[in-house]
Amino acid sequence: MVETVRKQFAANLRQHRDRAGLSQEALADLCDLHRTEISLLERCKRSPRLETIVILARGLELSSPAELLEGIG
Repeated sequence: MVETVRKQFAANLRQHRDRAGLSQEALADLCDLHRTEISLLERCKRSPRLETIVILARGLELSSPAELLEGIG
């Protein structure tokens, strides 16, 4: 279950980042996170904290952090 959630979050994050035309490093800079944090999230090596989801959604200019959670449930 946890792995499935991580995989879906990683896919959502990567999709939104690609749509925004951002590299992992550029997104990390926008969000004041380290590039390795983005990499770990996209490779399913780490689960994001709630605060990180909100920060990423703002950096990606999403209408809601929930967009990063689509398909998880």
